[in-house]
Amino acid sequence: MELGPHAGFIVTAYAAALVIVAGLIVWVMLDRRHLARSVDELETKGITRRSERAGGDTTSVKTP
Repeated sequence: MELGPHAGFIVTAYAAALVIVAGLIVWVMLDRRHLARSVDELETKGITRRSERAGGDTTSVKTP
């Protein structure tokens, strides 16, 4: 495969894109874990989600 005189730029661009996407994936996974812990903490304190108060009926909740 011949990339020509711009081979360094092409390889660097692909490597940077790969690192950025991997970083975003890790960030989302860590944020999800943090939010799940926060929700668990609130639920142990007795604070529940609004959707659970209605008996699980989410049809009355208006969505945009």
